[in-house]
Amino acid sequence: MLQRRVASIEAVEAGLGAAGYIASRPIATAIYLAQRLEKPVLVEGPAGVGKTELAKAVARWLGLPLVRMQCYEGLDESKALYEWKYGKQLLYTQILKDRLAPVLGEAASLEQAIERLHGVGDVFFSRHFLEPRPLLRALEAPAGAVLLIDEVDKSDQEFEAFLLELLSDYQVTIPEIGTVRAAVPPLVLLTSNAMRDLGDALKRRCLHLHIGFPDPKLEARIVASRVPEAAAGLRRQIVAFVQGLRRLDLRKLPSVSETIDWAQVLVLLHARELGADLVRETLNVLLKFESDIRAADSQIAPLLFRAREEAATAAA
Repeated sequence: MLQRRVASIEAVEAGLGAAGYIASRPIATAIYLAQRLEKPVLVEGPAGVGKTELAKAVARWLGLPLVRMQCYEGLDESKALYEWKYGKQLLYTQILKDRLAPVLGEAASLEQAIERLHGVGDVFFSRHFLEPRPLLRALEAPAGAVLLIDEVDKSDQEFEAFLLELLSDYQVTIPEIGTVRAAVPPLVLLTSNAMRDLGDALKRRCLHLHIGFPDPKLEARIVASRVPEAAAGLRRQIVAFVQGLRRLDLRKLPSVSETIDWAQVLVLLHARELGADLVRETLNVLLKFESDIRAADSQIAPLLFRAREEAATAAA
């Protein structure tokens, strides 16, 4: 699939680790199989658990360009695949006007004139006037690419159906030009936050990977990798406190990205350990709804007590 094939799942884990992404065994397995089987990967899970970052890390590790297409409601093929360079077409139309007489020559009738202009008109919808968008750029990358189709669940069902040809055969069809096939198929990752159910046809074409909230050991490794300047004791308390927050009935549970943000904030504030006042002052980094902040505020004392106990146990 790609010029650089991976020998084992362990090699994927090591490669992603070198690129700054701490991968669980299921994540490394999915990327390994995607390469060996030449299949896209549909990555699902809550926002902020590292789905998009996974694609970025794969691209860094493999030394391939990352082509990202952000999905949204109303996205169509003209934004995702290609569009025509209308300004350039208009400019060439003006040039054609000046050359109209030589082109028409001695045409004796309107039908003959139209016939002569037909060949010229086709030029305006040739590859010369085509502006590639993310999907086409990924297919035409000479050495392959990592194609990230981000938040595909935000797109319409019509666009999801449009993707099926690309996901099946690594090709797309442009009516005016024909079928464009990838010389080196890209490694495709689609992400979804479950805003809507995706169709069975799309799911059949993909390997499935669910990234949930990590366990304490994995999250501690992630924080250590991304915020190495945080003291070990503080990192353990941060992870234990966030894990406790996720057990509360909150509107939005704190994600891994927010754990990393909080660790960076605490380092910036020169914290060596968690305290009740410090947690209250920075709780808005972890929680994004006022109702969640109020709910968590009343639980800070028991959460801190448990976090310190768990951190001490982990250090022992």
